[in-house]
Amino acid sequence: MVTTSGQRPSFAESIAGVDSAADAERRRGLRRMKAVALGFLLGATVVFLVSTWAQSRGAAGWVGYVRAAAEAGMVGALADWFAVTALFKHPLGIPIPHTAIIKRKKDQLGEGLGDFVRENFMSPEVVATKLRDAHVAERTGKWLADPRNAERVAAEASTALRVLVEMLRDEDVQQVLDKMIVKRIGQPQWGPPVGRVLSSMLAEHRQEALLQLLADRAFEWSLNADEIIERVIERDSPTWTPRWVDGLVGDRIHRELMDFTDKVRRNPDHELRKSATKFLFEFADDLQNDEATIARAENIKDQIMAREEVAKAAETAWSTAKRIFLESVDDPTSTLRTRIADSVVHIGESLRDDAQLREKVDKWIVRAAQHLVSQYGTEITAIITETIERWDADEASRRIELHVGRDLQFIRINGTVVGSLAGLIIYSVAQILF
Repeated sequence: MVTTSGQRPSFAESIAGVDSAADAERRRGLRRMKAVALGFLLGATVVFLVSTWAQSRGAAGWVGYVRAAAEAGMVGALADWFAVTALFKHPLGIPIPHTAIIKRKKDQLGEGLGDFVRENFMSPEVVATKLRDAHVAERTGKWLADPRNAERVAAEASTALRVLVEMLRDEDVQQVLDKMIVKRIGQPQWGPPVGRVLSSMLAEHRQEALLQLLADRAFEWSLNADEIIERVIERDSPTWTPRWVDGLVGDRIHRELMDFTDKVRRNPDHELRKSATKFLFEFADDLQNDEATIARAENIKDQIMAREEVAKAAETAWSTAKRIFLESVDDPTSTLRTRIADSVVHIGESLRDDAQLREKVDKWIVRAAQHLVSQYGTEITAIITETIERWDADEASRRIELHVGRDLQFIRINGTVVGSLAGLIIYSVAQILF
């Protein structure tokens, strides 16, 4: 029988009384074997009765041998029936001492089984020996070095990462990001640190590249500035000036502008560039030491931090990162999955080819397993003891009989056969000697 969900019940559910299809088959097998064992007993009984009747009618001497074998077979069958039955219940319902052993000694059996597992399977020495013989690092390395297995690991890792990300509440992550990044950025004064960074850059002459870029762009702009200059002159010149005069003035201004910007971009020691550098040095110093400049920097910082884009920076960053991450873990060809697989292959190749690394990893595994067994071996095996203690005694006895009772019926069968042979041998020896 299966549960309504279609799943096979666990052993714990079976102990609680939920039978599975396998249990029904075991029950049928147990009944068959009990019937076979009973058949042997009844057969020996019939042979014994017939032989006894034949002897009372003066049958031949060989009938005595048959009667002795049958009688001993009956005794053996009954003795073994009593022994097997006494494990699980009181024979014939009579509360004979030292019967129904499993029912009465369930808890002690659980403790004994737990001790047996702990002493023979959970000891540090046994675990260490098994792990050393298993060559875990080498076998793991060979398995991971296979690209197909690496892709499988990457897929499983991606699934685990997806579950982890989906378990996180967006509000919690956004709050953490806001406290750790956004608000922390806005807490200190911006002026002094910006001034120190700017001073460091100026000391390394890094402003030259910026000034050169600005000079180049200014020259490029001046090349096509004639139309702008013409419009400005037409707009601002007196109405009484002739147009050709405006044109001459505009051309003159355009040529001077191009000449000036060209000199600035070609001459690193141009006065304008020196003035700009001097201004930057003074500005960097003011950011660090001038209270008014620091206050203006703080005012700018407050304006920036008050903007909606900054206030929602954590939310936007997490939403974008989460979307990209989930798309990456679902895409087998994504950079994330590819890098995970490549890393797994690299780790596998290192374990496969580097004997020293394998030895180190094996030692780590052995030490970790020994520590776990030493510290938690009792707690692990306590699961066995505690689980058995929770079982109902009658139901546990019935279930254990269901699982092992079929094989125990062979004891009854063998008792009948062996008893018959023993009785025949004893009777034969007695006849020979006496």
